[in-house]
This record gives sequence, C-alpha cells and structure tokens, in this order.
Amino acid sequence: MKAVTFASYGDASVLEYGDRPDPECGPDDIVLRVGAVGVNHVDIDMRNGTSRFPLQLPHTLGLEAGGTVVETGSGVSGFSVGDRVTAMHQLVCYRCDYCRAGVQQHCRELRILGVNAPGAYAEYLRVPARSLRHLPDTLSFEAAAVTQTSAATAWHCLVTRGRLRPGEWVLVSAAGSGVGSIAIRLAKLLGARVITTAGSAGKLELARASGADAVIDYRTEDVAAAVRDITDGRGVDVALEHIGGDNFTACIASLAIRGRMVVCGGHAGETVPLDLIALFRSEHEVIGCARADETEIQAVLDLTASGALVPVIDSVFPLAQAAQAHRRMEDRLQYGKLVLLP
Repeated sequence: MKAVTFASYGDASVLEYGDRPDPECGPDDIVLRVGAVGVNHVDIDMRNGTSRFPLQLPHTLGLEAGGTVVETGSGVSGFSVGDRVTAMHQLVCYRCDYCRAGVQQHCRELRILGVNAPGAYAEYLRVPARSLRHLPDTLSFEAAAVTQTSAATAWHCLVTRGRLRPGEWVLVSAAGSGVGSIAIRLAKLLGARVITTAGSAGKLELARASGADAVIDYRTEDVAAAVRDITDGRGVDVALEHIGGDNFTACIASLAIRGRMVVCGGHAGETVPLDLIALFRSEHEVIGCARADETEIQAVLDLTASGALVPVIDSVFPLAQAAQAHRRMEDRLQYGKLVLLP
C-alpha cells in the first residue's frame, strides 16, 4: 500500500510517500480502506520531535480517519465488508478502572492511532473492531476525519470541563485553527456569546461569518484589554486556551470573577507564569483538558451527521502531498482543518 512515513525528525521534507506493507488482519481486527484522514498539529510535533511521545521510527502519522471495511477478522461480528466506518483514535482496553469509569482517554493500556499505533496516513488501516463505529450516510469521510481531535476536543473543553452555559461569554483563541474554528460554531450552538482571536483580517472575517460576536486581532491589539472593552469591563466566563506561551497570560487576564480557563495545548510555550494571588482572589479555575472520551466523540459525530454542527475544512490534499499540508499549517495559512485523501 501507499503511505506517508518519516524515518528521522525534521521539517516537512522528511515525510516520504511510498510503498509500505499492507496491514495483516488479526482475528479481532478490521482493515479499512482509508477514505480521508485529518491533519493535526500534533502530527507536526511528532514529525519534528517535540511531542514528548516516544515514537518508533519509521513512523506513520494520522489520528483520525473515515473509511470502508475491506476485511474482517474471524472473531468479528457487527461489521461487514463495505461498511462505512470511523475508527476511535484512542484504542483502549475497556477493562481498567478508568475505562469502567467512562474516561477511556486515560486508559491504563492506551494506544493512539498515529502515535503508538500505526496511523492513517496510508491507504489501509488496521484497528481492533471494538474501536470502530458505523458512519451514517449523511456523514462524509472528510467530516469524520476532522471530528475527533478538533470538534470532540472543543466539546470536551467547553461542555464537559468548561461547563459553558447559554448566555455566557467565551473567548476562543486562534480562530483559524482546527480546534478554534469549530469551537466558535459549537459555542454558538450552545447559546454562548463568542469572542475570538486571529492574526489576519481574512481569518477575522471568516470567524465573524462562523458566528463570532466579536473578534480581536492579536497581532495589533491587547487581547485582555479588548475583551474587557467588549464585555463592559467584566471579562469572559470561559476561555479556551490551546496555544500556550503569552496566550496563556492573555487568556487568564481576560477572565471574569470565577471564570474558567480550559487548557488543551501549548505549542507556543509549555511553561507559563501564573500569578497565584490573582488566581485565588478572583477565584479563577485553570482546567486541564486532554482528549475527549467516546461518549463525547459520539455526541459530536451525531451533531455533525444531523447537520447541526458543520465542520470547518480549509483544504483537501492527496496523500502524496502531505508535506504541502504540513507546510500550510506551519505557515498558519489555514482556516479550519486540513484533510488528506489516500
């Protein structure tokens, strides 16, 4: 099969498109023909060696995908050749205390597609049958390939961890990113009032078109001061912070009294200052967010299939052009998600 792999860390030029062995289907596995795979910033982090994930090289990236079943193991029931499916990117045991508690993202035996299991930057992908879900005809492979690590992450941050309520103000960082672009739409669907940031007039315009109530150019404006102006000095109830570095400081300074900041990224800086006096006097909450669980992923898949939540897809590339997709993301040119088609 054709796949994109890398055998050494570096820039996008280390990605190699070529032949790799076809996956072998075990008795409890399914092999699917990948129809579409999403590109995520963590792919870049793994490729350049900054992800903190121990990888075995050569490595195949690709966390989330939709596709068609082409082979089923002898012990598999409930799936047939030709079924349209998506793979849960978190391959879990369903037995440990975390899995039984419904927080499978913290499974003690966790494997993640494209991290410590072969990923979906390939024509074919093998996954345990228990980690597959059927796709309704109303959900395209492209939509399935951008849901789990962006829309479901936004749900986990805003709904589960951030407890966002109708009428509340929310600050969404980086409107053009995969998480930011869909978080705007999700927050509006939840009845919130949305402020978002971006670094270009074009992205700010697209954010307004997606429903943002107010936009801030972080390159030319003081984000926290602008938030105070927009909210009549009050600040936001929830801030979605997935950038790190100086953005962490700007977001926490934008919070209202008893505001909640949900944190799910740190590409711009993983170690940040924190004023403890301001934290406890304002009764702020700083809430870590890892990955969505399967219930949250299914909720977002259902919303997307119904048409209530529309994915934000910037560009679609053939798999052979994965390096170009990575460069587009690294150059911050995209608004929304990037998708590869094997």
